[in-house]
Amino acid sequence: MNPEDSLLSPITGSEEEPLERSLRPDSFSDYVGQSSVKESLRIAIESAKKRHTTVDHVLLYGPPGLGKTSLAHLIAKEMGGNLRTTSGPVISKAGDLAAILTNLQEGDILFIDEIHRMQRSIEEILYPAMEDGCLDIMLGKGPSARSLRLDLPAFTLVGATTRAGALSQPLRERFGLLHRLDYYEEEDLAAILDRSSRLLNMDITQPALLHLAGRARRTPRVANRLLRRLRDFALVKNHDHIGIEEVELALRQLQIDHLGLDKTDRQLLTIMHTQFSGGPVGLDTLAAATGEEAATIEDVIEPFLLRLGLLDRTPRGRILTEAATRHLAVDGLS
Repeated sequence: MNPEDSLLSPITGSEEEPLERSLRPDSFSDYVGQSSVKESLRIAIESAKKRHTTVDHVLLYGPPGLGKTSLAHLIAKEMGGNLRTTSGPVISKAGDLAAILTNLQEGDILFIDEIHRMQRSIEEILYPAMEDGCLDIMLGKGPSARSLRLDLPAFTLVGATTRAGALSQPLRERFGLLHRLDYYEEEDLAAILDRSSRLLNMDITQPALLHLAGRARRTPRVANRLLRRLRDFALVKNHDHIGIEEVELALRQLQIDHLGLDKTDRQLLTIMHTQFSGGPVGLDTLAAATGEEAATIEDVIEPFLLRLGLLDRTPRGRILTEAATRHLAVDGLS
């Protein structure tokens, strides 16, 4: 399974990006949740405006799908600067990053997604850029090589990562603002869905929105994706008004159970139960048994199962919990 193909994956596919942009909040007042992060950023932005300078560099970290990209867009909008977007894996050579930095304009916001995936040798180019506003370029090779320092326009770097621990300490220390984004409560997700449903011209009740939010893994990206699938279901089935019953019918068709597990989640739990007696089982062995990539299991499937208490990681491998066994029995899968 490609992580981007899973309906409940917090990772977005490239074909989804235009749809995500259309539902993105236009202001901090439209951005639901993450109250302490929003307040901190508001203060930093207001202070920067009064001092006629750029905002300190910002590191946003936490699980995927919680709104890090949306916050980068809002920072750029509030500061009146252009948003330049790239990602760690795309920057494969030092020259790539140097080209990006030298093309920035005064007051631009440079957003680097998955910043933890940049190579260390490339990352070091950011140090003087972030700290001193300059770029050091080596001209020539060997004994005749010399260093040329270029001044850069004032800019703000917004880095986003799902693995803050993977960032080197020198890079992490150069960010003035570090914020962790947390999973959402169902009420906040319902508020996000309410705004999105109005943008999508859907007639849906508040109880139905809350019911849908309960299956969205506490993640706005997943919630909005489910809402779009619900819209398609209602349109095809000629349901002009959507209530809890219509939501439940759609979720049943999508094979999403009452805990928010999909077919892939249940398959992993079932294989662990039937083939490995609940574990412990190693990640590579589990990947071979399920046909999934180990990275997909670790980054996409496991986090939600761990959060629900259905799975545990031990030094000997993964094990099912009693809650998982009960869930499989209730669903008739054990």
